Amino acid sequence: MEISLLGIVLIVGLGLIWFWNSLYIIKEWERGVVLRLGRLIPVAKSAGLRLVFWPIETLYRISLRIETLDVPPQDIITRDNVSVKVNAVCYFRVVDANQALSQVQNYTYATSQLAQTTIRSVVGQFELDEILSQRDKVNAKLQIILDTDTEPWGIKVSKVEVKQVDIPEQMQRAIAKQAEAERERRAKIIHAEGEFEASQKLADAAKVLETQSSAIQLRYLQTLTEIGVEKNTTIVFPLPIDIINKWVQAMGGPQK
Repeated sequence: MEISLLGIVLIVGLGLIWFWNSLYIIKEWERGVVLRLGRLIPVAKSAGLRLVFWPIETLYRISLRIETLDVPPQDIITRDNVSVKVNAVCYFRVVDANQALSQVQNYTYATSQLAQTTIRSVVGQFELDEILSQRDKVNAKLQIILDTDTEPWGIKVSKVEVKQVDIPEQMQRAIAKQAEAERERRAKIIHAEGEFEASQKLADAAKVLETQSSAIQLRYLQTLTEIGVEKNTTIVFPLPIDIINKWVQAMGGPQK
C-alpha cells in the first residue's frame, strides 16, 4: 500500500510538473510559434493563457512591436563623386511570426545588414545636393526597397530616415561659398529692383511737376524747410523763381 501510494504521489507530481511546463502566458504584443515534433504549426498562438504539450511541442515567442534599428555610418560616393558618410534609422516590425522564425535565422541582424547595403547602393544614385535638399525622396526609396526585400521574412519596414550626412571639410567650405554667392546675387537683384521702382516713381513725379508749375515752387519751399530743420552750418539764400527766369531770359536762354 505504501509503495502504491508513493507511486500515485510521484505520478501526480510528475503530472503537475508537466502541466506547469506546458502552460504559457503570451502577452498582447507577442505571438507564439509552436513546433510539434519539429514541424511548424500553421497558425501562431495569440495572446492569453496557452497550453503547449511539452516536450512534444516547443513554443517560441515573437514580438510584434515596432523595433528601432540604428544603421551605422556608411562610406558612400555620390553620383557627383563626393565622398560622404551617411547614417540612418529604420523602423520595422514582425507581421508574420511563423515566417520571421522559419525563413530567417535572425531577422533583426538580417534586416540590419540589408539596410546597410541598401543605403550604400541607393544613396550612391543621388547627387549631394539631392541628398541634402530632397531627403524625403531618398527616405521613400529606401523604405520601398527594404520593405520589398523583407516581405518574404514576415517583416514590415514602416519608415527609414537618413539622420546625418557628414561631408568633407573642403566640400563644406565650397558649399558655404556657394551659399554666400547666392545671398549676394539675391541682394543685388533686390537692389536693382528697388532702383527700377524708384526710377519709375521719379518719372511719374516729373510728369506731374511738368504739368503743374506751382508744384515746383511748393517742392522748392519744402526742401528749404527740411534743410532748415537739420542742425548744420549750411547757409541757404533762397531766390524767387521769377528772378531766375528773368536772368535766363536776359541771357537769351529759354524761360523756365
